[in-house]
Amino acid sequence: MISEFWGITLLITTVWVSGAVVYLLEEKNGKKLIKNMLAFSGGFLVSIAFLHFIPELYHDHANTGVNMGLWIMMGFLVQLILEYFSGGIEHGHTHSFKGNIPLALFISLSIHSIIEGIPMDLEFHNALNHAHDAHEHAHHHGHNHGSGGGQSLMWGVILHNIPVSIALTTLLLNNGWKRRKTFLVLVLFSLMTPIGIAIGHFNPNLISETVAQIVLAVVVGMFLHISTTIIFESTESHKFNLLKLLMIVAGAGLGYLFG
Repeated sequence: MISEFWGITLLITTVWVSGAVVYLLEEKNGKKLIKNMLAFSGGFLVSIAFLHFIPELYHDHANTGVNMGLWIMMGFLVQLILEYFSGGIEHGHTHSFKGNIPLALFISLSIHSIIEGIPMDLEFHNALNHAHDAHEHAHHHGHNHGSGGGQSLMWGVILHNIPVSIALTTLLLNNGWKRRKTFLVLVLFSLMTPIGIAIGHFNPNLISETVAQIVLAVVVGMFLHISTTIIFESTESHKFNLLKLLMIVAGAGLGYLFG
């Protein structure tokens, strides 16, 4: 179980390190890395969505009258709108531009990341309670069934942010941005999910557990849009890509292990 502090630290540093990787790779190798990481993260996202989040959302709200399917569909549509402004950088598209980074691109990426962060505070809280209960159980019964609840949302965001950060850095450098300016954009981007976590943490009256679960349903819809776009996006010349298939299966397999 990863604490909230170390989770936030990991979320931030992953973006920085992923951006730094671009400096060490040639453009051709960078594109291959983006495609492979996207395929892996796409498999992971679709796996945790279907195997963990959707069953849990329906189970926890079966008698509350909240239509989680509606909110999942809303998330799917929200991501569709966001990608209209971001140019599809969430699934590896790096369209060129001139001059300053398009404000709409950065705002859409930021909104996406903040929404993902809001229910993550609840996930950290639930994981902490699960670890505490497991410790108490082990103390009283002399054995341990595991030390942590699932943190699938955090890992899903981290795994997806790796190729997105690489794509964003590649996009900026290819359009003539200096390294210092590019890194500043990465720093700002890396803070967006923690801002969402802070919104969920410091507004318990506004972001109740039910509201956080509704936002999670929206995030699941966003995950489904991103992952299915990655998985079903045609390869060049519509050729069968064994490596992409293996990366998707590996990501889905890892998602299966998270609970």
